[in-house]
Amino acid sequence: MQVTVAGQQVSVEQGASLADAFKQALSGKQYKNLVVARQGDALLDLSTPATEGAAIEPVFADSPEGLAVIRHSTAHLMAEAVKKLFPAAKVTIGPSIENGFYYDFDYERPFTPEDLEAIEAEMLRIVGADKPFTRAEMTSAEARAKFAAEGEPYKVELIDDLNVPGVSLYTQGGFTDLCRGPHVPRTGLIKAFKLTSVAGAYWRGDEKRQQLQRIYGTAWATPKDLKVYLDRLEEAKKRDHRKLGTALDLFSFSDEVGAGMVLWHPKGALTRAILEDFERKEHLKRGYQFVQGPLILRRELWEKSGHYANYRENMYFTEIDEQAYGIKPMNCLSHMIIFKSRLRSYRDMPQRYFELGVVHRHEKSGVLHGLLRVRSFTQDDAHILCRPDQLRDEIIGVIKFVSDVMGIFGFEFEAELSTRPEKSIGSDEDWERATNSLKDALEHMNMPYDINEGDGAFYGPKIDIKIKDALDRRWQCATVQCDFTLPERFDLSYIGEDGNKHRPVMLHRVILGSIERFMGVLIEHFSGAFPVWLAPVQARILTVTDAQQAHAGKALRFLQEQGIRVEADLRNEKLGYKVREAQLERIPYMFIVGDKEVEADGVNVRVRGGADVGFVSLQEAATLIKDAAQEPFKRGGMSYSFS
Repeated sequence: MQVTVAGQQVSVEQGASLADAFKQALSGKQYKNLVVARQGDALLDLSTPATEGAAIEPVFADSPEGLAVIRHSTAHLMAEAVKKLFPAAKVTIGPSIENGFYYDFDYERPFTPEDLEAIEAEMLRIVGADKPFTRAEMTSAEARAKFAAEGEPYKVELIDDLNVPGVSLYTQGGFTDLCRGPHVPRTGLIKAFKLTSVAGAYWRGDEKRQQLQRIYGTAWATPKDLKVYLDRLEEAKKRDHRKLGTALDLFSFSDEVGAGMVLWHPKGALTRAILEDFERKEHLKRGYQFVQGPLILRRELWEKSGHYANYRENMYFTEIDEQAYGIKPMNCLSHMIIFKSRLRSYRDMPQRYFELGVVHRHEKSGVLHGLLRVRSFTQDDAHILCRPDQLRDEIIGVIKFVSDVMGIFGFEFEAELSTRPEKSIGSDEDWERATNSLKDALEHMNMPYDINEGDGAFYGPKIDIKIKDALDRRWQCATVQCDFTLPERFDLSYIGEDGNKHRPVMLHRVILGSIERFMGVLIEHFSGAFPVWLAPVQARILTVTDAQQAHAGKALRFLQEQGIRVEADLRNEKLGYKVREAQLERIPYMFIVGDKEVEADGVNVRVRGGADVGFVSLQEAATLIKDAAQEPFKRGGMSYSFS
């Protein structure tokens, strides 16, 4: 029987497995690193029987798909360990996730750190036993009866909801789970894992259902990869924006105010104001017009747009004078009403409307997470209404904007293009033009991208841009989305060169996304040490003794007149204590004033991180900060005014 393995044809016996075919085509080292097989779009267990003429590709342990399989198999391993140690625990689901896996359990008491240690030890024992993962097919009725007899009601519910004739089950050792697969061939191939935490979760994400315990873990191809990740995890804990937000007095949350509602303290509010001011100036440079819509709009508008039918569970509503209103979860409706408020000519196009708009979305309490997931936030939201022939250039303009802004922060980024889903509206011609415009724009900007086939919105294709932070984590920030639906529903038009009405194309786009979320990302990326241009306090003047207070006051006034954000620490404390405090507060520059500095009419400069610049005049001190503030902009060929 002939099988093609990674382009190489091999001959195997009738009844041979995919593993047998790979053995003939791969080196010993490659075969040892093999996890599953790819045949077409499907991932298959290595134990799957080979078929005549099949073309298969190897999936190795260190590939993204291979890691996902390892993590899923490790979740099964953990479930077996939990059932062995805590027989009364009920199993639910256990998928792989980015960088790891989890499994949800229904158990009578919370799992403790000591429990996690015991579970991990049992998992190591199971790995040592090197048991095979075996797949079995059975009817849904048989599987339902099996799990009902074992007292696993969550599995029974899953089978009932699947509503299919048959299901697949996987067994390793003494544990069997409902699963599509695939899995690693044997438990002994799971070489590097760690259980990391326990959290609460609701069955199927429904707050009205049973509360469960979610055990998180991570798994990697090698112990070395695991160590790198765990070290990064420790660093991430130190950089946690919630912890730094409190330590640096940037923001807080209060139960009195409500979950998911941010309270910005003076330094945090100043930092975000600087960020927003930068965005406003950049939008003006690029031909955007500022607009602003109300916080609440009549419910009829949300019904007309389709948000009420498709998004109302994420919205808040109120009533005024017996009229129903929706608190806006997005800004697009106001922008369309503004466009429609007057007659537009083809010469007026494009119209680029920008708003730093406050929106509210109902997020479940279980998913709220500091600044990264809130209920009230500000979006740097813009909507571009353009002629179809302008679409490509407008998208290029957005991508260039994103590239310029992310470059200032030192972020690397990557793009994903999501194409037409099965259920969509609009003509084939519209979709082809929009998708090609997005592709052309990405290629014009020499931006690498992945294609997510069929993952666009029902009303148009989109580009999502993910930034990579200092810990190599990806964050979704910028997006540009083509929309054929809303211009149609709101009957938007412009008068073309032919004197007739024409329908514009609308682009929804954000650069930073949620300002709150982006601030959280920045805090963690910079570990609270904002770049000089963004730091709420750029310099602090530190006196050695009370004798220098007058000179410190003079320096403070001079620097403030130069536009420097500076403060003075005149307390009767030791200089070392003041320096350490300023370092902990991540202040970029410390200007030390002693008797010599008073006499020479200057300051001694120490930089955040410990470097000692030495004595400079007050004018030189101001120039030092201004130059440092401009540096990120110069790297991108930009300039920026801080006045």
